[in-house]
Amino acid sequence: MNIYLDVIWLLNFLFDGLLLLLTAFILKRKILIWRMVLGAFIGSLIVILMVSPLSMYASHPIIKLIFSFLIIGSAFGFKRFRYFIQNLLTFYFATFVVGGGMIGVHNFLEYEVKVLDGVLMTNTTGFGNPISWAFVLVGFPVLWYFTRKQISDFEMKKIQFDQIAEVVISIESLELRVKGLIDSGNQLYDPITKSPVLIVDTTKTVHFFPESIIRQSKNIEALGSDQDQEAHKWESRIRIIPYRGVGQDHQFLLAIKPDKITIFHNGEQISVTKGLIALNHTPLSSDGEYECIVHPKMLLSSTVQPAS
Repeated sequence: MNIYLDVIWLLNFLFDGLLLLLTAFILKRKILIWRMVLGAFIGSLIVILMVSPLSMYASHPIIKLIFSFLIIGSAFGFKRFRYFIQNLLTFYFATFVVGGGMIGVHNFLEYEVKVLDGVLMTNTTGFGNPISWAFVLVGFPVLWYFTRKQISDFEMKKIQFDQIAEVVISIESLELRVKGLIDSGNQLYDPITKSPVLIVDTTKTVHFFPESIIRQSKNIEALGSDQDQEAHKWESRIRIIPYRGVGQDHQFLLAIKPDKITIFHNGEQISVTKGLIALNHTPLSSDGEYECIVHPKMLLSSTVQPAS
């Protein structure tokens, strides 16, 4: 069996470099190419050690730990102990995630069929076969990219989750509890009272609002022209909010004046007495994570107390 040491060294060098880049991406570290190259080169030296007279020490946990210290110290430097340990543990995390994914996919795809006592059975073939090299060359970059993308998506979800609040809308004796996204892009105000406007997804909350109000909100141009319909007691709460979307002319939203809006966010209970609820008839969240968009001013000009 031929062992191509230069190929094995090059693969380890490239893989160590990719793992260091993934570590830097996870921790948002500044990437210096020469440091990444140096760290990857030091990590690849363990391959040379394995075929040297000192090969018996290459697989020892202490030697591997020393190599890890040298790799991280070369790639990211040493600013303080916590900084170094965080880099080291994240490097291990990236290694285990990508390496574990490689092993899992390999075991999933590699199998052989045997007949034992007349029963057809499958069994994993293990590692070291010629296909494994091609699998590693293709699979490692794919899993590396997949891991990086999943971490990026997770971070976006976390940012969005931090901006999610529980919102309670009170009108007379009724209460509507929804999840709201605190969005600085929502700058809707009542042009007369300057009250901030909260936008509600009526596709998820249609049960709360009277049918006549929903019908009017869908056809604002005909508001008040239908004399055959009996007026609902909430019609005194109706306001018309002008807005302008991207690439659109001025349009209008029908809004309701609630008795109170209560927002629970970051352990605080925020009572909003000056605010409106605009009815929107298109889904605000494609995955259903929130049902309304909260005006950021509602968190500032309101009564705040610890949430019970």
